[in-house]
Amino acid sequence: MTTDTTTKTTAPTPTGETVLDARGVTMRFGGLTAVRSVDLTVNSGEIVGLIGPNGAGKTTFFNCLTGLYIPTEGEVRYKGTVLPPKSFKVTAAGIARTFQNIRLFNNMTVLENVLVGRHTRTKEGLWSALLRGPGFHKAEAASRERAMELLEFIGLAGKAEHLARNLPYGEQRKLEIARALASEPGLLLLDEPTAGMNPQETRAAEELIFAIRDQGIAVLVIEHDMRFIMNLCDRVAVLVQGEKLIEGDSATVQSDERVIAAYLGEPFEGEPGEAEAAEVAEAEAAAEAAAAAERGTDSTEEPTDATAEADDSSETEADDSADDEDENDTDAPDPAQDDAPEPTTDADNDADKASGSGKEND
Repeated sequence: MTTDTTTKTTAPTPTGETVLDARGVTMRFGGLTAVRSVDLTVNSGEIVGLIGPNGAGKTTFFNCLTGLYIPTEGEVRYKGTVLPPKSFKVTAAGIARTFQNIRLFNNMTVLENVLVGRHTRTKEGLWSALLRGPGFHKAEAASRERAMELLEFIGLAGKAEHLARNLPYGEQRKLEIARALASEPGLLLLDEPTAGMNPQETRAAEELIFAIRDQGIAVLVIEHDMRFIMNLCDRVAVLVQGEKLIEGDSATVQSDERVIAAYLGEPFEGEPGEAEAAEVAEAEAAAEAAAAAERGTDSTEEPTDATAEADDSSETEADDSADDEDENDTDAPDPAQDDAPEPTTDADNDADKASGSGKEND
């Protein structure tokens, strides 16, 4: 498995604090273990990739990190503090995420979608919202200003009043990232951010993630596009059947035989070498030669049998013809008998002469 990494932007060596520290995370659903004892750390200003075949447990692991699932075993720490098992509290702590399937408020404007992400950073409560005093208006103005800054950052400021459902697919992905950034996270989790994008949109998403990293925000990303993930990430971890197989830089992961086997399949046990393969080829050639000789023998015998059958059928037809002729001779009338005159006697001749003489005398 090879991937072109010539376009990779050089990332600074991460020296910041540990933002995410997941230890022994296990998630079971009844008798099914979707994630088993996964350890993973992410430092500030670092981009870490999480890859693996379909069904490897990547999104389930994300759900454990963000409080959507409560891990069966293990713990998740954010900047040294164990995260509470509630998704809104995880967001308030400083972890934001996007989803594999876009989850925008389609009937709200682009600006309103970003403002939704600001709710964990506003201090105004119910009474302030009902009375709409000066503090509420000040907080509302600050949120709108920050939301517009984020829309400018992702390139959608000109469409702030458009409905989210009217945006192209790639821009909807960007909007979801802007909404996540609105909560001012220290760690951003992206679940397949380039799924369904064309190459130009993928490149734009890559540049956007680099810009987010440059702001000091750590990024953990799930992706199936190997070229994208290898160009983007400082480290890559591989999940296979719910377990972490390997973790390292792009070159290490790409050259690992276990990773190649996980994606392309493992060779069967006892695969033959060159000598065994030659023996197999020789045996197959001998079998084909024997089959050809047998086919030649069968073709030589077939004409003799056909000749004998032809002779038998000729004799049978001759006998049948002879029988038919005998029957015809017996039943058919003799034409000579039908045409011959009746015989005359001498007495008849004398009578005819006497009669003729008498007539002449008369």
